[in-house]
Amino acid sequence: MARSKKSHGHGPDEAPRDNDGAAPASDDDGERAHDAPLSNKQYLAALKELHVELVRLQEWVLHAGLKVCIIFEGRDGAGKGGTIKAITERVSPRVFRVVALTAPTERQKSQMYLQRYIPHLPAAGEVVIFDRSWYNRAGVERVMGFCTEKQLRGFLSATPLVEQAIIQSGVILLKYWLEVSPDEQTRRLEARIDDGRKVWKLSPMDVKSYTKWDEYSRARDEMFQATDLPSAPWFVVPSNDKRRARLNMIKHMLSQIPYQKVPREKVKLPKRQAPGDYAGPKLPLKIVPQVY
Repeated sequence: MARSKKSHGHGPDEAPRDNDGAAPASDDDGERAHDAPLSNKQYLAALKELHVELVRLQEWVLHAGLKVCIIFEGRDGAGKGGTIKAITERVSPRVFRVVALTAPTERQKSQMYLQRYIPHLPAAGEVVIFDRSWYNRAGVERVMGFCTEKQLRGFLSATPLVEQAIIQSGVILLKYWLEVSPDEQTRRLEARIDDGRKVWKLSPMDVKSYTKWDEYSRARDEMFQATDLPSAPWFVVPSNDKRRARLNMIKHMLSQIPYQKVPREKVKLPKRQAPGDYAGPKLPLKIVPQVY
């Protein structure tokens, strides 16, 4: 089993706000208070080490033919997208595959509810990450009135059986819920309104959902009660501090998947062929303007 952390590339003492501008951790939602937030330098150093471990995990998944499925759920603005990016930034998209389904078509609405998710489950040598999953039914569909009470009850009773079948087929199933406080969610959603990089993150559905904090809380609690299984428990990630949330989540995920370092010989580049009679392209190249 392995552990670790990652580095990226901004100023070492850059302010700790990040993406939607994560504020320092608080005591809200069980989040541990810290004397000082992680500096960008600390965060990137830790993330670099974790990325090394994720690459080792990737090599073991391919070597051993593991099948891994990771589900991300949580409130709007809780940081699911940024956490998934932190996981997948340095690994192969052919091994770590992200699934973020759009709204169902009319045909899909007529199918068994879980039917459109099943084809995306991992085969041997794959890690599939669901950016929201079949648990849409227990969350947004329930709160926003997109499913009936009968459909909800059917989902809550059937899902543990389906997940047990998934696990028995050899899939390692991990379920994460990212939790953010009301004040921090408000700050993050407001930060998206006038930021041209983030406007796509604030949909009309997000705005409607914003008014229903308590309804989402009740839906989450009932979902946990029905689907928090010994074989597939829910792991809650306090995410008021996005940087710590990402590091803690990745560290935990690595601890839940048995893997080893795959031996590999150190690569040494061979010599290039000796210069021949090639004199360069015969047509003038259309060079991209050097604006920056």
